[in-house]
Amino acid sequence: MRMSVIVPQLRRARDLADRHYAEPLDLEALARAANVSKYHFGRLFAETYGETPMRYLTRRRVERAQDLLRSVNLTVTEVCTLVGFSSLGSFSSRFHELVGESPRQYRDRWAACGGPYIPGCFLFMRGIDFWPPEPSRSAEGEQPGRSPVGA
Repeated sequence: MRMSVIVPQLRRARDLADRHYAEPLDLEALARAANVSKYHFGRLFAETYGETPMRYLTRRRVERAQDLLRSVNLTVTEVCTLVGFSSLGSFSSRFHELVGESPRQYRDRWAACGGPYIPGCFLFMRGIDFWPPEPSRSAEGEQPGRSPVGA
């Protein structure tokens, strides 16, 4: 199979990991999205993107955890669960491996810089997909900060 033929299939799997990072995804689920065997998928994904599919998924989860730790008043355990890790120990070790400090150290460092937190109860009430907020539209359907055409 030519590589140019498989790239759109790999993108489908990568998009699945990007959208559903908090869900329990495994190599088989990602390979199914690409419509190839898990062994072939793993090899092609690593050749194309420079990291294994599971490493990519872990990195996406840690990136999302960084966003939450910077902006939301949640415990490290709550963030761990929200981003799809089932074990606080594996979350903390992967976070430290990728970021260079523990999740708690990261959160505390950002908290010391100031900036208001979003209350965790609000996030849980609205759902994790609420944050970060989407740009709102005015009643006329215009983008905020943009003037109407011809104005």
